[in-house]
Amino acid sequence: MIPYGRQSINDDDIQAVVDVLKSDWLTQGPAVERFESVVADYCRADHAVAVNSATSALHIACLAADLGPGDRLWTSPNTFVASANCALYCGATVDFVDIDPRTYNMSVTRLEEKLERAARDGKLPKVVIPVHFAGQSCDMESIASLAKRYGFIVIEDASHAIGGRYKGEPVGNCRYSAMTVFSFHPVKIITTGEGGMALTNNAEVHEKLVRLRSHGITRDPAKMTEEPHGPWYYQQIELGYNYRMTDIQAALGVSQMSRLDEFVTRRHSLAKRYDEALQGLPITLPWQHSHAYSAFHLYVIRLDSVRTQKNHREIHESLRAGGIQANLHYIPVHTQPFYRRMGFKDGDFPEAEHYYAESISLPLYPTMTEQQQNNVIAMLHGALS
Repeated sequence: MIPYGRQSINDDDIQAVVDVLKSDWLTQGPAVERFESVVADYCRADHAVAVNSATSALHIACLAADLGPGDRLWTSPNTFVASANCALYCGATVDFVDIDPRTYNMSVTRLEEKLERAARDGKLPKVVIPVHFAGQSCDMESIASLAKRYGFIVIEDASHAIGGRYKGEPVGNCRYSAMTVFSFHPVKIITTGEGGMALTNNAEVHEKLVRLRSHGITRDPAKMTEEPHGPWYYQQIELGYNYRMTDIQAALGVSQMSRLDEFVTRRHSLAKRYDEALQGLPITLPWQHSHAYSAFHLYVIRLDSVRTQKNHREIHESLRAGGIQANLHYIPVHTQPFYRRMGFKDGDFPEAEHYYAESISLPLYPTMTEQQQNNVIAMLHGALS
């Protein structure tokens, strides 16, 4: 079976983990600090906080934005559920903004229209989370302009996009947002097994993120309510969580970062081969905006239902029967049973629903061979014939 995505682990990665296993630190320690520094430097951000998953990073980012009961968070319906669930963890409510029909990212047009209505109704969001779907950045300059006009906080869900660029600058530099979140799941651009990170240019936000990932505890005397009792002393000054990343994971992350650009270049090479080999089929190929350089976490095609007699499910099943683990990203969040119980229904975000009915994620990962890709191409040609 050719998977839709998988990690790339080499001898240097293995040795980096072995070195930590032989060291004095296994849990959060110096390797975590190195990993944070390497990612922050790469992205040209001032601060980075490594955690055990991107879901955890989204949660503490929302808490650092003081999102809570009575507040609203808007995100894209075309994402994994974590992008919306993080609001509910904070006691806030969730709503969605439909997607752009070409990039499959949050539509700036739909966002502006929704903000205008919300301003009239007194129901503006406190936080908006644009999702950089498949590794291509949203139009962050336009979103930041709307944030300034309407007074909301922007948190970028860049789980797919480390190594990508927007207007020539690295995704994650937080030029147009308060915080950016990355994922290091094995199918993402780089991996730490499980893991995530939140980046920011705000020192106070950074301090809060650091506390929140470790039970709300501080060792800073300036933050305490009384003089420290001794060098061992700490205080819990707010409710936090055990979201720490281990040094084992971080060492793998540091090693993986040395090949990040290589990974993204290889993904672009494979995407170009798909573009060339799939021309003429009854499908829509991924469209790339001129302002973005995608990390190409996913290569998503859309079926042209007018030009093919086979339906969406038949194509998926045909590929899987041929040993191709095609996938689908994503089921619109508002159609999940949990969200339907909140009142969301079919037709609320038609562009995302239309996209879901046609999309297929083809295998794409750095260690994919050209022969494997040729097999995918041949099987897709056969499935659509």
